[in-house]
Amino acid sequence: MFLFGAFLSAFALGVCALQTQADLPQAAWVWILAGLGGFCGALFVICVRPVFRGGAFLLAFGAGLTAGYGWAAQRAEWRLADELPVAWEGQDVRVVGVVASLPLRFERGVRFVLQVEEVLTPQARIPSRLWLSFYTRGWRERELNPYPPPRAGERQEFTVRLKRPHGRINPHGMDYEVWLLERDLRATGYVRNDPAPILRGMSVWPPMLTVHRLRETVRDHFLQTLGDDKPYGGILTALVIGDQSGISRAQWNVFNRTGTTHLMSMSGLHVTLVAMLAGALLNWLWRRQPRLCLTLPAQRFAIVGGALAALCYALLSGLSVPAQRATLMLLIVALALVLNRRIGIGRILLLALAGVVLFDPWAVLASGFWLSFGTVAAICWVGLHALQGRRQATDGQDKNLKQRLNDWLKAFFHTQWAAMLATLPLLFFFFQRFPLNSPLANLLAIPWVSFVITPLCLLAALLSGLALPLLEWTHLLLAPLMTLLEYFADGPLGLLWQAPAPSLWRVALAGCGVLLLLMPRGLPGKGAALVMLLPLLLTPAPQVAPGTLRLSVLDVGQGQAVLLETAQHRLLYDAGPGYGPTAADSQTQTEEGRDAGAQIVLPYLAARGIAKLDALVVSHRDNDHSGGMASIRAGTRVEKLVSSVPRWTESALCRQGQSWEWDGARFEFLHPPPDQSLKGENSDSCLLKVSVGATETSPGQRVLLTGDIYTRDERKLLSAHPETLAAEVILVPHHGSRSSSSPPFVAAVNARWAIASSGYRNRFGHPRPEVVERYTRQGARFLHTDRDGALILDIAPENIAVRRWRQEARRYWHSGNPGTEDGGQ
Repeated sequence: MFLFGAFLSAFALGVCALQTQADLPQAAWVWILAGLGGFCGALFVICVRPVFRGGAFLLAFGAGLTAGYGWAAQRAEWRLADELPVAWEGQDVRVVGVVASLPLRFERGVRFVLQVEEVLTPQARIPSRLWLSFYTRGWRERELNPYPPPRAGERQEFTVRLKRPHGRINPHGMDYEVWLLERDLRATGYVRNDPAPILRGMSVWPPMLTVHRLRETVRDHFLQTLGDDKPYGGILTALVIGDQSGISRAQWNVFNRTGTTHLMSMSGLHVTLVAMLAGALLNWLWRRQPRLCLTLPAQRFAIVGGALAALCYALLSGLSVPAQRATLMLLIVALALVLNRRIGIGRILLLALAGVVLFDPWAVLASGFWLSFGTVAAICWVGLHALQGRRQATDGQDKNLKQRLNDWLKAFFHTQWAAMLATLPLLFFFFQRFPLNSPLANLLAIPWVSFVITPLCLLAALLSGLALPLLEWTHLLLAPLMTLLEYFADGPLGLLWQAPAPSLWRVALAGCGVLLLLMPRGLPGKGAALVMLLPLLLTPAPQVAPGTLRLSVLDVGQGQAVLLETAQHRLLYDAGPGYGPTAADSQTQTEEGRDAGAQIVLPYLAARGIAKLDALVVSHRDNDHSGGMASIRAGTRVEKLVSSVPRWTESALCRQGQSWEWDGARFEFLHPPPDQSLKGENSDSCLLKVSVGATETSPGQRVLLTGDIYTRDERKLLSAHPETLAAEVILVPHHGSRSSSSPPFVAAVNARWAIASSGYRNRFGHPRPEVVERYTRQGARFLHTDRDGALILDIAPENIAVRRWRQEARRYWHSGNPGTEDGGQ
């Protein structure tokens, strides 16, 4: 069996290796055949020459590595082949398909998977699975859709407008394109009402459609019973069906700051709990019939039945990666019992690992994959050693109830200690923080949620046809725990250990330290384990050299957010868009943190080790520039807020002539003029110029951040101080709109680099082709975030180094061609 273990471990490593590649290998099936052939060779060696066990192990390991790499490549090749042709992007296509998922609610409608059955538009070619949005209302509150939203299992005839998978690419940000690839969603889009949708009935095949309909029924029951006045209804829904759309951003912040996120969504712990409860009930019922026990032992029946109950619960909850892991482990145990085979916990975990990556090769890219398997591996490791120790200590003696309770408490605390240590390096790697109150919060929350809240939620779902107030009781029982967690998060115990994103060697060294700490008691050298953790815990923040400037133009979609860093200071120019409904005042606009500030800017600041912004400049009040401001101010300390919006009373107003120096870099506002009446509109945008390395004989390197000024504002600047507009780098006005970047202005700036912060296939057509041509004809290299991803510019007095993140972090699933400088969209 050691050969099989080596093969499975290497198979998972091979899958991981493929997901780091920029391009897929040719003829992936050759790799699979080579791997299988190598494993057969290893079996032959061990059978014929048992003395060559080491050589057989290496052969099996290499075979698994090759087979895993080839399998992941072949799966990716199959998925990527089902693509939307570029010619059909943005075109209306009439399709017939089945709603093949639980529709997820958002502010203006629902999102769902459509399994395409028939394409009615002549010559149209589209992928078989689509990720669609159905809008129940428009951007204005009174724009209501007269057609009802689709429900799970319905066969609908829709007119859809599609685009190829494309996501925002930023350092340490979520990769939306691989999220779509993992779910086999090869195009995104929305449903149009002209012509109208037509309901063609219900579909019952495949069987998962029935599961999704059941999930939607449960959700409707929970929403109807609890209503909008129960703040924790979204948590109860998530515990049963895995739909987290009802959990508010404020609640997620509480869970993140207390380390209890894993409890408030579907986890492997809940799957195991369901198996235990179902097994105990089946065991009790089976023992009531002695003749049944003679046919099949009650214990075996209970384990098999519990595993099947866990499978049903995992399907009901959406089959997340932790649920897959727990379900596979339980099914393997049940199968071993049926076959009358004994199998160790290590092999069970290894088989579950291989099963997950075989079914879903992209699961290795999710943080939940590593946290789930890492935690369970540590708990199993510690539990085995603790069990051996107790057996040696008791030596066959019976224990009374007090001793057993004492052993249970020791095991529980030991398990919590192991889980905390195992997740420590991973939490710093993925999230750059560790809540110091997490051990205490989990100590209180795990028993309450696992043994009280979750069983009651499941019971309420099973007995939904009866008029029992189970959900109301469960909500009442959850409320005290949430109050306590909110106190932990926001009170004196809400302390976070934060560090910049660590390098892989620091994570690996900390992992070795954790392994050493989890070794059996009495092993010498455990003091060295603490030393091995220090490089991770004390990761230094990346430094900017004195006299230089680091400019990060983040990929926030159709909006703008630019971070400027000097040696000792940090300034954020604009806060990115809000992704929820538009509001007049962006201080309160962003609903539940659905904005670039919460989703992109704050994670980037955390990864850079930035806990404070010396200044936040919001050029004007439009949502695409100010939508993330509220989240940024709530998530990090802002020393000074500057804008062109007078009604933001806590904000200083930007005016032409204001200037200051930080660490050898000069900052100066060139617009709006002192006599201009400010309303926070496009024409009032704060135009910021930054100069690095300027001397009496050399202007150095200059950056111009322009907001959304219009051509008439450019004329004012040209007539007043045209010599101040020259810059090597310009963030082009108004995202490259034709209403800005007039030829005289472009000539006066005379930039070497022109950057447009714009969204993929945005409805405004930014940046306009004539604007791109205007800058390139002047000699500038034109970059835009929708094609190049985030742009990192390291600006020194003598040169400018530009990094395009879509090129630097390129993976085989990323769309676009980062190899061209001035191509279109």
